[in-house]
Amino acid sequence: MTTFASDTLTRDALTVLQPGFPGTTAPDWLLRRLGEGLASVGLFGRNIATPEQVAALTAQLRAEREDVLVAIDEEGGDVTRLEVRTGSSFPGNHALGAVDDVDLTRAVAHELGRRLAACGVNFDWAPSADVNSNAANPVIGVRSFGADTDLVARHTAAYVTGLQAAGVAACTKHFPGHGDTAIDSHEAMPRIDLDLDVLSERELIPFRAAIAAGSRAIMTAHILVPALDAGLPATLSRPILSDLLRGELGYDGLIVTDGMEMQAIASAYGIERGSVLALAAGADAICVGGGLNDENTVRRLCDALVTAVRTGELPEERLAEAAERVRALARWTASAASARNTEPSDVGMVAARRALRVTPTEAHTPLTEPPYVIALSPVANIAVGDETPWGVGAELAELLPGTETADGTDESAAETTLQAAGDRRIVAVVRDEHRHEWMSKTLDTLLRARPDTIVVEMGVPQSTPRGALYIATHGAARVCGRAAAEVIAGQ
Repeated sequence: MTTFASDTLTRDALTVLQPGFPGTTAPDWLLRRLGEGLASVGLFGRNIATPEQVAALTAQLRAEREDVLVAIDEEGGDVTRLEVRTGSSFPGNHALGAVDDVDLTRAVAHELGRRLAACGVNFDWAPSADVNSNAANPVIGVRSFGADTDLVARHTAAYVTGLQAAGVAACTKHFPGHGDTAIDSHEAMPRIDLDLDVLSERELIPFRAAIAAGSRAIMTAHILVPALDAGLPATLSRPILSDLLRGELGYDGLIVTDGMEMQAIASAYGIERGSVLALAAGADAICVGGGLNDENTVRRLCDALVTAVRTGELPEERLAEAAERVRALARWTASAASARNTEPSDVGMVAARRALRVTPTEAHTPLTEPPYVIALSPVANIAVGDETPWGVGAELAELLPGTETADGTDESAAETTLQAAGDRRIVAVVRDEHRHEWMSKTLDTLLRARPDTIVVEMGVPQSTPRGALYIATHGAARVCGRAAAEVIAGQ
């Protein structure tokens, strides 16, 4: 099927798409599509080299369409795109929840927003409002403010307020709540078997807070919640998006899907069919581009939406309504640009230091000689990615030159570490020890042989603190590693 950009229907179909693209400059096809009606683009780690390069890229996009929405998946903490090669300057939600100072959360979100705005980014797919009630959750974890509903709600509201005060639209996610899952929706369809009372009193409370705080967008979750819809996942569910989010919760902002190329949707419905169902259910914007980032994807989705309207599967007024919500958000970002604060802040480092929990609490003897650091590395979930550095080794090497770091991915790391470390102190760095039996057993072996081992937990600290010194950072961002290294070296 051939599409014609002069057609209002086609322009509306392009308007609701939020695609990605390859490279650090905009390809010709993307610029052409912006002229034809495309209103949003998504930036990922592959598009980012330096803040200056991102600013040039967004200027290139705006030269073609002044009101383009430039979106990014920048949560800070473990999920960073702006600092994908170095690790984030912000400790992430779980660290902010551990501190539990809403003024600090607001300040962190504002500074993150200021940096995004300075690069020309005006739409952030953040924050996560998920209550991390399932400790085995493989995809949320430290991306959540915590397991307490009220804590998550107040920090979600503070984050939304801070980010939007910097002129960047917040996109609170993942509705109606991805915290009680044991499956990653990037890989399969999670199912949440909760009754309506639990959903209302736990999962939905942070989203109510986000709506009250004025969150300009809300992102859907690719999860099946039978108590709300026994047949379709939230992203494709009219009872969840239109009846619950629009009706019961009274939300009138932009509803954005999570990435449609994620297997929870793509494998069961395909991205074209899934996009049509999502729009029909009440979504306004289709996020795609994390793994699909070419013109063919845009063409396929645009054609699918146009065809669905012409065959009566998708009401034309529903598509027009969705496109208008996208344009309304673009107008808001233009009017909010004047709110940007140009004064930089080091509040991310301040927050990372305050988030540390050290056991024992009494003063310890700082290291004066370089240690041997073993990072026990789990497989990173797709939202985090495996290209972003983490740990304390690099930060310790700055404070204690000569520090050596190795990675371990199974129990054999214990014996390898004991042989390689020699008489040096061992620093064992873990992420979510409670979720990985091999990691726990490796620590058992290390601590039996070397009880003076220092343990740094950079995930959710569910396991019992152990080691001569135990530091919980509540996140694996660069600043979390720096804060832990300062404690170890007594800086």
